[in-house]
Amino acid sequence: MVFDRVLIANRGEIAVRIARTLRALGITSVAVHTPSDAEARHVREADIALQVPKYLDIEAIIGAANAAGAQAVHPGYGFLAENPEFARRCVAAGLVFVGPPAAAIEAMGDKIRAKATVSAAGVSVVPGATEPGLEAWTDFPALIKPSAGGGGKGMVLVRSAAELPGAIESARRTALAAFGDGTLLIERYVERPRHIEIQVMADAHGGVVHLGERECSLQRRHQKIIEEAPSPFVTPETRAGMGAAAVEAARAVGYVGAGTVEFIVDGTTGAYHFMEMNTRLQVEHPVTELVTGLDLVELQLRVAAGERLPFGQDDVRLGGHAVEARVYAEDPARGFLPTGGRVLALREPGDGTGATPAPPATRPHGGRAVVRVDSGLAEGGTVGSAYDPMLSKVIAWAPDREAALRALDRALADTAVLGVVTNVPFLRTLVAHPAVRAGELDTGLVERVLPELVGDDGVPWDVLAAAALVFHALPQGDDPWEVTDGWRVGAPAWTTWRLESRDGVHEVRVRGLPEEAAEVLDDDGRPRPARIRTRRDVPGERSLGVTIGGRTENYLCVRRADTLWLGRDGASWQLTRHRIGDPGDRPGAAAAGDGVVRSPMPGTVLLVKADPGDRVSEGQPLIVVEAMKMEHTVTAPRDGIVSELTARAGRPVDMDAVLAVITAEEAT
Repeated sequence: MVFDRVLIANRGEIAVRIARTLRALGITSVAVHTPSDAEARHVREADIALQVPKYLDIEAIIGAANAAGAQAVHPGYGFLAENPEFARRCVAAGLVFVGPPAAAIEAMGDKIRAKATVSAAGVSVVPGATEPGLEAWTDFPALIKPSAGGGGKGMVLVRSAAELPGAIESARRTALAAFGDGTLLIERYVERPRHIEIQVMADAHGGVVHLGERECSLQRRHQKIIEEAPSPFVTPETRAGMGAAAVEAARAVGYVGAGTVEFIVDGTTGAYHFMEMNTRLQVEHPVTELVTGLDLVELQLRVAAGERLPFGQDDVRLGGHAVEARVYAEDPARGFLPTGGRVLALREPGDGTGATPAPPATRPHGGRAVVRVDSGLAEGGTVGSAYDPMLSKVIAWAPDREAALRALDRALADTAVLGVVTNVPFLRTLVAHPAVRAGELDTGLVERVLPELVGDDGVPWDVLAAAALVFHALPQGDDPWEVTDGWRVGAPAWTTWRLESRDGVHEVRVRGLPEEAAEVLDDDGRPRPARIRTRRDVPGERSLGVTIGGRTENYLCVRRADTLWLGRDGASWQLTRHRIGDPGDRPGAAAAGDGVVRSPMPGTVLLVKADPGDRVSEGQPLIVVEAMKMEHTVTAPRDGIVSELTARAGRPVDMDAVLAVITAEEAT
């Protein structure tokens, strides 16, 4: 290895993951960060950290690499990873770009050019059209895609000609915002397809191999949620055919490094077509690492240093099964809108090292399951709306698929992020769905069964009881008369606790002291014995064991004055001791009929489609709010006149911030 110092031009979990391999290889890691990220986990875990104005500032990134004495730059994924100009500038500055040549990035980064390139190499592609002429497309359903980007951003499914103009407008706006290029293409939409991708690795000496496939069909809004390797659908014959096609696609552009060739596969016939090639490391690369025993970042570095691949195609072996779940800062109960906040307490499964298990050949038959977490989270950190909402990845490996799914569910149950709403409970429900267990997957499955996956039944009674017990046991102040044990001459009296959540205000009745012998009334009005104990067997965690009616549940717990956060089994709840008014006093709790238009998420106002005094109809688009590269259109809650309009394009807004007020026409 010719590198002794490498700059990581990224942040979050991927920067932490790259630093881990650099550390294992004895290479000094150099992190970059913006002013707001100065205390981020990737900064803490690097050997050297330098501040830059923005992660997209090419001049600043290269300047930081030179200042730190780095020989190479690893771009991770996102940001500058697929920017050919950045690759060229690195080379011009005497730095090795840990990725493919700029020409290969250009050839495959433009989806239109990529399809033409691989088609000329004999690889089947999805029928489609490019600009100009999108408006003339007649084969529906169809999928509009930005030519310059990926990650599902800007992709719009269109089912009729009437939807086409609005879909083109939305896709172009998102493409410009996310990739700086509004060029679009349209493709025939394959109903109930599977999304399967092949990992390739190439060196600069003509060696190209594939490392098997990943099943990425579990998606929401064209964004992957859960990925696995190998696919439960792909046969050895199909794997060989897709792998050969992927290798030819890589050879067609003189590819070097790690890349992924994505295919759309007909789940009925098994026919597959090239979609695109991602010229970088993929988010889901850990499942390939776990079934091959290879460190893909290490291979990237060795290939970038000019070394040959240390193995050939016949040496690649797949062992066991791996499944990855992406943990997002989003709220499934509110349409998966991005969330945010400060990480008050954090619990993640596994040993925290993220190390891959031994290669398949050394694993004993029936070996134990392995859990890996790639995370950028740290207690005290803030999750904002400036970046992608993915926080971490939980990955499980086991000798077979069923065991891997069970291990993943247990790992997700051991995950808690207090202070930020996440999708972890949704992920557990999805992993347990019968179709997922059976491997009957397609890219539309999640949307079809969404009502089964996103139940909003409010806060469970036992969680409310646990919160009431915590408040009951820990009164404010030192005055003995504030002790809420309900002491009376004779028998203790019941104390009623009113606890507020986003679902409303709940009442729980408690008497006695929980650390001794308390009682709590259940939903049926029956008193149940209750007790709280602090768990001291897990150093550094704020853990409570709450026993109600003989059943004990363990919680991660954080209390700040009148607000309490509880985490259990992958879910978390925020409960506040209610002191004022009724649920209608809460921000965002007003009924839709009152005409107040609020922001559904923290973000930035992208577009305002109305003016003060405009007459609007219920459901009419008023304002577009963007957060974490995702647009959300806020509509009029009623017919009426825009009497107030506080939203301004380009301005940041908090969740539940008032954007506008619609007044009934007769009132004006």
